[in-house]
Amino acid sequence: MRFKLDRIHVWAGEVPDQPGGVASKLAPLAQAGANLEFILTRRQPDRPGFGILYVAPITGPLQVRAAKSVGLAETHDPVVLRVEGDNQAGLAHRLTQQWALANISLQGLTMAVLGNRFVGFAAFDSVADANRAAQILADLGTAADAEET
Repeated sequence: MRFKLDRIHVWAGEVPDQPGGVASKLAPLAQAGANLEFILTRRQPDRPGFGILYVAPITGPLQVRAAKSVGLAETHDPVVLRVEGDNQAGLAHRLTQQWALANISLQGLTMAVLGNRFVGFAAFDSVADANRAAQILADLGTAADAEET
């Protein structure tokens, strides 16, 4: 089993927690041709009426200008890995268990399946944790390949 693994560079910014708040931030990105693969919003419990919007990828000068125009900036917290591959029952458990055994804490994990493929976004506290998690993922893929032969 092989995984495709990429570090995504996330942009983030504050968004009003009201109808149309997210749409108002996404409109200039869409007009600039952004093809977003990752969108995450969270309310800010300590700031009622506001949330945080995370998006990726932002590429090229036109998209960068659009992102900055709506108050988004590239962030390094969290460090996000995009993982995709063949779906398999129990895969999320095996993966998160191995990360836990390596003492890697997740800020967040989202995984979805379409047909026989999955895509996931794992958020980590540091580049070092993300790198260790990526190595574990590569090792799991290699071990699964060995079991299949």
